[in-house]
Amino acid sequence: MILADKIIRLRKKNGWSQEELAEKMNVSRQAVSKWEGAQSIPDLEKILKLGELFGVTTDYLLKDDREEEEFSEDSPDTPLRLVSLADACAFLEWRKAASVRIACAADLCIVAVIPLLLLGAASETPSLGISEALAGIGGLILLLLMVAAAVAIFLSTGFRNAPYEFLDKEPFETEYGVAGMVRERQNAYRNTYAKCNILGTCLCILAPVPLFLGSFWEQDLLMIGMLSVTLLITAAAVFFFTTAGVRWASMQKLLKEGEFSAAEKKQSRTRSALSTAYWLIATAVYLGWSFLTNDWKLTWIVWPVAGVLFAAFMTICNLFFHDGTD
Repeated sequence: MILADKIIRLRKKNGWSQEELAEKMNVSRQAVSKWEGAQSIPDLEKILKLGELFGVTTDYLLKDDREEEEFSEDSPDTPLRLVSLADACAFLEWRKAASVRIACAADLCIVAVIPLLLLGAASETPSLGISEALAGIGGLILLLLMVAAAVAIFLSTGFRNAPYEFLDKEPFETEYGVAGMVRERQNAYRNTYAKCNILGTCLCILAPVPLFLGSFWEQDLLMIGMLSVTLLITAAAVFFFTTAGVRWASMQKLLKEGEFSAAEKKQSRTRSALSTAYWLIATAVYLGWSFLTNDWKLTWIVWPVAGVLFAAFMTICNLFFHDGTD
């Protein structure tokens, strides 16, 4: 059996079209068609990749007298989990709904501090007649209720996502037609994804404007009100980023692209460790500054500054990672 026939046999055994095999091999469909038509022969690098992809030895691929498949030693003992077209559609629909749930929960965490800030400022305005104790207790209760609601949403979303956790933890393959369907949805959503990110970025840039305007007033209540508007604008930006990002990531996950490609997965642990270290340092700076100065009304500025610097930090890290892989 010649190489061309073996490629056809292995491709059909895995349920892949020529287009899907071409995507996995990073070649054109015409190249795969020529391989299978014995019009051209893949170079050695492509043959090695074919062997790794199909889980067979290069000897089996290259030697015409080898009729029976010879599996490589590192090929999986059990077949890969197969994602059907129905499974993929259900996953994409669920992540579309989950994106809104996750965004709302994140926004609750952001705006949870607003009642505490407003009540605290109101207690310092005699004409409103709100005691400091009542403002503190009431603000904390509202904060805890909103955070508890956010945690409940996060947990329930995580439980409902359990049937699809294998996409992150196990190797999988998609049935014929799945990649094409996902690609079609991705292309249709691309403009919306770009618009959401542009709008979110613009909102992040404009978010400090109310805070700057509030600094011109000497009344604490008005300044805190402007700070609350800043937080609300930030929450809106997070909503756009999250809803668009979760939906886009679900498509990339099925296509094994972007951060879900084999190369990116190797770097994700490093990014996660750097991110954790960054926020631990930011927390240490906030607590250290707050306890040393006892000026808690001022030290909160650490968090928006840390948020802006975090974006720059991760951008530099990504550039470093890409430079290291070029």
